[in-house]
Amino acid sequence: MPLDVFLAMVLFAGVMSLTPGPNNIMLAASGVNFGFARSVPHMVGVSVGFVILLAASGAGLGAAFAALPALQIVLKVAGTGYLLWLAYKVATARPADAEGAAPGRPITFWQAALFQWVNPKGLVAALSAISLYIRPGHERGDLPVMLAVFLAATVLSVLTWTGFGVALRRLLQNPRHARVFNGVMALLLLASIVPTVI
Repeated sequence: MPLDVFLAMVLFAGVMSLTPGPNNIMLAASGVNFGFARSVPHMVGVSVGFVILLAASGAGLGAAFAALPALQIVLKVAGTGYLLWLAYKVATARPADAEGAAPGRPITFWQAALFQWVNPKGLVAALSAISLYIRPGHERGDLPVMLAVFLAATVLSVLTWTGFGVALRRLLQNPRHARVFNGVMALLLLASIVPTVI
């Protein structure tokens, strides 16, 4: 892979991974509500799930989307429904108590991994990356490089956003403030749906 293509891909991966989106909003909320250790399965699920989605895109998922427009509609409806449920879950999460333990359960590894398949931002990132940075005739060499770059960017992102939530946790010891934070995160999650339904 030429250096200029590689550097452009690294920049694209960093921007797509680190900017706000459904995964990052939910990870920040998880950091606030459940702490770092209890959010690890969520973080690993996002990282593994996205890399599998990217590999599947490189193996022909993009062609399937082009050939079957109905598949795009099904994923859009499923993704929107799931994001609505997640926004409700974030909005109604009860903040941690005085000992720092939040009631309820954080998102599991499997929930986070499977969410990548209906996450609008993740789908756009995966399909765009494949179309922009995989050179025709060089798929076998380019795809492993892309998977490594996006895995590194995703791991950096999940650590950053969960850590951000954990840092905010100390500021949100007041249950009222924590409820306001959860409400704002739920609204941001809902706002991330808007581009996909318009």
